[in-house]
Amino acid sequence: MTTEHTTVDEADRALKAKHRALWASGDYPAVAAELIPSLGPALVRACGVRPGDRVLDVAAGSGNAAIPAAQAGAIVTACDLAPELFDAGRRIADTHGVELEWVEADAEALPFADDAFDTVMSCVGAMFAPHHDVTAGELVRVLRPGGTIGMVNWTPSGFVGQLFATMKPYAPPPPPGAGSPTMWGDEAHVRGLFGDRVTGWAFERRTVVLDHCTSPAEFREYWKRNYGPTIATYAHNAAAPDRVEALDRDFLRFLVEADRGDGDRAVWEAEYLVVTATKR
Repeated sequence: MTTEHTTVDEADRALKAKHRALWASGDYPAVAAELIPSLGPALVRACGVRPGDRVLDVAAGSGNAAIPAAQAGAIVTACDLAPELFDAGRRIADTHGVELEWVEADAEALPFADDAFDTVMSCVGAMFAPHHDVTAGELVRVLRPGGTIGMVNWTPSGFVGQLFATMKPYAPPPPPGAGSPTMWGDEAHVRGLFGDRVTGWAFERRTVVLDHCTSPAEFREYWKRNYGPTIATYAHNAAAPDRVEALDRDFLRFLVEADRGDGDRAVWEAEYLVVTATKR
């Protein structure tokens, strides 16, 4: 039994190290600031964050939601598996004149006491932890009874969900037991994860406009340069030039077909799900 437990722990540590390296690669702070700056403030508003609230932002990255929560007057802890993202977060927080605590933490094993926070939220972050049920359990555990859970998650049918579907044939196989991140964008899946531990569900589908790049080809290169999962997928195929070429072709085809611009301006619309609920 001890040997099996040790093996599982070692495998989990290796998986988390891989996840940390993935999100530390590229420039996720640029992605958050240039493509989706509105998502964090939208989540803070949906959670009803007020001055003095104790707020935990899980898988916070560079603080896309944590910093707006601090601006709203909350006492904020931002945690992430990849502390390499914190330097950018601290600079952004300093620019906005707010202070918050930055803690290295795994969404599946949060280093916080039970019932410690008034609001626990995650903006397209905790959805990428591999074990969904464990993650949901941790989000509930550290939230006080009557507190608010809030999430922004990419949907399976939206732009990011379809981006992952495009990369899937070329991506490394997921570890055993790992769930697809975009399942968090499905209402039924989220309800099933939290069960009767929460009440007062609210779900709202929204879209964010992505118009940072002028053409599909430029946008493909943007993702390849800045976004960890895309970087990892290309690295996985680096020794097979024919697969890299095929991935480039499929990626560009997807972006061309998804472009909602008028020919002079490239525009993509990314659907996301806003989830809020109250801990019983």
